[in-house]
Amino acid sequence: MYALLYTPDGPQLDADYPLPDVPPGEALIRVSLAGICNTDIEITRGYMGFHGVLGHEFVGIVEQAAEPSWIGQRVVGEINCFCGECATCLRGDVSHCPHRTTLGIAGRDGALAEYTLLPLRNLHAVPPAVSDEQAVFVEPLAAALEVTERVHMRPTEQVVVIGDGKLGLLVAQVLRLTGCALHVVGRHPEKLAHLERQGIDTLLEADVPPEMQADVVVDCTGNAGGFALARRLVRPRGRLVLKSTFHGQNQVNLTALVVDEVALLGSRCGPFAPALRLLARGLVDVEPLIDRTWNLKEGLAALEWASRKGALKVLVRP
Repeated sequence: MYALLYTPDGPQLDADYPLPDVPPGEALIRVSLAGICNTDIEITRGYMGFHGVLGHEFVGIVEQAAEPSWIGQRVVGEINCFCGECATCLRGDVSHCPHRTTLGIAGRDGALAEYTLLPLRNLHAVPPAVSDEQAVFVEPLAAALEVTERVHMRPTEQVVVIGDGKLGLLVAQVLRLTGCALHVVGRHPEKLAHLERQGIDTLLEADVPPEMQADVVVDCTGNAGGFALARRLVRPRGRLVLKSTFHGQNQVNLTALVVDEVALLGSRCGPFAPALRLLARGLVDVEPLIDRTWNLKEGLAALEWASRKGALKVLVRP
């Protein structure tokens, strides 16, 4: 099968990658559509030290599974494959299982291929009302929802999202539903326009007033400069949520966090079922975020296109 890999020699497109064997409890899924995420780009820069098939955002059809009811179903899948037996799993923190593999990120081939594997317990059936183009956003939309799992946002609070990339645009749409006083800070007027059409207040980074402060600030930039701006904007005793990962180090003044009593929270993967409900009910608009769709045989060009500064969601169709 065709597969887009990251190897010690860099990204490669393999036209004869082995079709995976199906382990007990897992499903073989024919990928219908996959997305390229910023994490995939960071992997090509050394993040996580991963080598194998890239990609963790997908929608596909189950072709093989021990449970016949799954065969033929259109599915999306949670990316953390956990043991279910360790103390971490038993307390419910399965996405932090110390024995986990992660689709296209750690220890498990991903979805930028004609076929992929996931445990049946990771799968979610896609409702008919959700198109493939919408379903491929379920994983990042679930990650956006995780912000509200980690932080209770009151409708009376001032909230700022930093970053107008794919994740920032999704986080903003999710937080809008809380009724908070929301502002989104970015660098690209054409991206911020997606949110302005939904009635969300936006600001260019250069126009942020020096006195601006917020109860909650969510950094979706994935760079040190975004974190510095987020830290500047969070009020004393406010909450600062880090939403993006990137390959590199960040200098943090921990003393200032202590003095201002700022709560610093990381936020990663999130719940799929609510993400599917939001899409099915039309409460989040994802299709305007699609930049371009490529054929998998053009996978290297798609990866290069997605790496461009300012690119939105690049999709790949096997």
